[in-house]
Amino acid sequence: MKSSYGFGDCIRREIRRMGSRPAYLIGMVVIPLAVVFFFVSLLGVGLPQRIPNAVVDLDQSSMSRQVRRTLDASQLVDLSQDAESYDRALEMVRSGEIYGFFVIPAHFERDALAGRTPTLEYYTNMTYFVPGTLSFKGFKQVAVTTSGGLARNTLISLGVDPQRIGGLLQPVAIEINPLNNPWMNYSIYMSPSFSMATFVLMIMIMTVMSITGEIKDGTSPQWLATARGRISVALAGKMLPHTIVYCCVGLLMLWVYFGWQHFPLHGNLGWMMLATFLLILASQGFALFICCIIPNPRLAYSVCALFGVLSYSFAGFSMPVTSMYGGIAIFSWLAPVRYWYLIFLNEALNGFPLYYARWVFVALIAFAIVPWLLVSRLRKAVSNPVYVP
Repeated sequence: MKSSYGFGDCIRREIRRMGSRPAYLIGMVVIPLAVVFFFVSLLGVGLPQRIPNAVVDLDQSSMSRQVRRTLDASQLVDLSQDAESYDRALEMVRSGEIYGFFVIPAHFERDALAGRTPTLEYYTNMTYFVPGTLSFKGFKQVAVTTSGGLARNTLISLGVDPQRIGGLLQPVAIEINPLNNPWMNYSIYMSPSFSMATFVLMIMIMTVMSITGEIKDGTSPQWLATARGRISVALAGKMLPHTIVYCCVGLLMLWVYFGWQHFPLHGNLGWMMLATFLLILASQGFALFICCIIPNPRLAYSVCALFGVLSYSFAGFSMPVTSMYGGIAIFSWLAPVRYWYLIFLNEALNGFPLYYARWVFVALIAFAIVPWLLVSRLRKAVSNPVYVP
């Protein structure tokens, strides 16, 4: 039976438009999935290992060579380069050949054996935060180990009982237990976060394209006439095929995370699927809100693209929202992907009960519903399309 409100006609019309333009396939399917596989392959090893670094050995003694062997045995440091001086090592850092260097001073062995506390120095390039931080961690570990070894030799030479030295050097034993990601795998939280942010960005852009594209092409009156003049029916018929495609893509993304890559899932997969579905509706709702406020293709594209790109920063993926300036932290609560990220942490990584994330689901539902209260503002622009380049 033919719908009296033209809902079915709008769906069929939108499917024809989607099939006639390759941009829909690329933006809705190809780019989101390509980004997922890009991050999964880029971070396939989990934690970056064997960062290129160098050693400046100004002592050339048996003890300095032992320090070098200890550095080279570290899982984080790769001594792939040699530097004969501090200036040469600094030049290599500036050229990008290495990310840091370890300096063993002249007369290191002589001063150590004489109890004159030689100084070990290490430098890392924190312009590249991840390799710089990992290099710093590897250098510090070797420096502390070397310092402990020298202190042990000094205490033994002073006649201290070797059985008591361990307690003097480390009176408190530290046991480290990384929760929910004991492998320290960067991919477990970076791949889902950044790929889902890209997915949201493409949903916003493609939703703006489908709605304001009618105004740009001058076909919006025919689109509204197909819905028997009801703008809400026209929008629902247009966005439903998109939602179905996005849900299929979103489920495939979840399979990549938890099925193929075996990321930790300490909670319920069903809640993650619901969160992804609500995120899709919320992203479409956000784009619909922009179209209602600014029914101009160029401006609507710009706002959604700018906000979507900035959400990578203020959604809290790499820096806690609580550590941001107040004026910036406010924007984090306007990004739909922020709420999916909180559910991901709550359900997948921490495995907390749904009770603790109930308000996050409510926020996504609000993102999806509230823009529909403003669709009457869009009706005027759809009825009398005026394209302003």
